[in-house]
Amino acid sequence: MNEERIQARERANQLAQEFRQKGDLKGWFDAVYANAKGNPSAIPWAHLTPNPLFTDWSKRNDLKGEGKKALLVGCGLGDDAEELARLGFEVTAFDISPNAIEWCRRRFPQSKVDYCIADLLTPPATWQSKFDFVLECYTLQALPIEVRGQAIENIARFPSPGGSLLVICRGCDTAAEQISMPWPLTRDELAGFQKSGLQLVSFEDFMDDEDPPVRRFRILYQA
Repeated sequence: MNEERIQARERANQLAQEFRQKGDLKGWFDAVYANAKGNPSAIPWAHLTPNPLFTDWSKRNDLKGEGKKALLVGCGLGDDAEELARLGFEVTAFDISPNAIEWCRRRFPQSKVDYCIADLLTPPATWQSKFDFVLECYTLQALPIEVRGQAIENIARFPSPGGSLLVICRGCDTAAEQISMPWPLTRDELAGFQKSGLQLVSFEDFMDDEDPPVRRFRILYQA
């Protein structure tokens, strides 16, 4: 990880703590984008390319949209949303940050993706059981632990009957390892998806190619 990326993560952690002390668990997201002032290197999770842990999976599983509806949770700067659209999905992508959504629209002015502002903790009721494919990539790990249970329950409601949910996140064995943002998830936390009615299809536990390597979970569920 380069020095600029390390500084961006440190600043994001600082903002998260500042907002947390004020009793605001979500406002720091928009502050990160606002403070970046158009510099994507100041966004610790922005790489301006689709997440390789998603693209590798989609190629291996021959994922095709064929006009089906997809939802991207926490779209950031939009690269995964555009990849879903390229695969043929009709894509809705949301983020709690108005600055992030505005940034997406500037980056992809001709995009077919429906970029919208929404809060995962209070999502639109019309999204329940609406999407054939839902992608949650690195959003849960950026959420404070005390709200992740509700976020997991809400995400579990998005897939339509027979639809799929792919979750990609940092992984750990115990809560003692959840020291700083991004906070890894435990298997016990992720079991909330099954408690909310989804069926576990596959669970991958592996080290990625980052320097240094990071433990990841990649899980597929079906409604």
